[in-house]
Amino acid sequence: MVDVKNVSLTIGKNEILKSVTASFEKGGIHGLIGRNGSGKTMLMKCICGFIKPTQGMIIVNGKRVGKDCDFPDSVGIIIETPGFIPYYSGYKNLKLLADLKKKITGEQVKAAMRHVGLDPELKRHVKKYSLGMRQRLGLAQAIMENPELLILDEPMNGLDKEGVADMRKYLLELKEQGKTILIASHSTEDISVLCDTVCEMDKGVLTKLSGW
Repeated sequence: MVDVKNVSLTIGKNEILKSVTASFEKGGIHGLIGRNGSGKTMLMKCICGFIKPTQGMIIVNGKRVGKDCDFPDSVGIIIETPGFIPYYSGYKNLKLLADLKKKITGEQVKAAMRHVGLDPELKRHVKKYSLGMRQRLGLAQAIMENPELLILDEPMNGLDKEGVADMRKYLLELKEQGKTILIASHSTEDISVLCDTVCEMDKGVLTKLSGW
């Protein structure tokens, strides 16, 4: 599903990624671990087409990002804190985004919200959401168009114990449906419960860990 080939990224004088090569197979959950500033988020942004690597190539579902397409098709994304219009409800935010592509109906938006434990009929403005509710809304946005690939940067942030358990269960269900998931997490428990393969980022260098 995702091939990263000799990707390097330099911003100013900072070498963010150093000859990163990895393959993430279709239908699995693939973990990225590493300290803050190790390069995990930047690698995800490169895969999504948000940042162009200094060298190397990234191929998603057979298409080279930045050449065959600006952004890969059929990808759901959570990178950093999801941004929403604060004075709209959760449903109104997602419906506004869905209307841009016109791929899904309002009922499908509501179904995505229910899947992640949110009430689509709640009129509360997003500015009054807790961090955990915002994170759930971000996941609803990522899944609502039924993408083949999910790229999730710290998706459990702000969730309580019950929320984390719900999210893990749901991600495993998505894997059973044949989805491919790339997840970055600081939680070794999340990684151990969810992931089929694990790579570690350290100062821009990616190493695949054995035994997963």
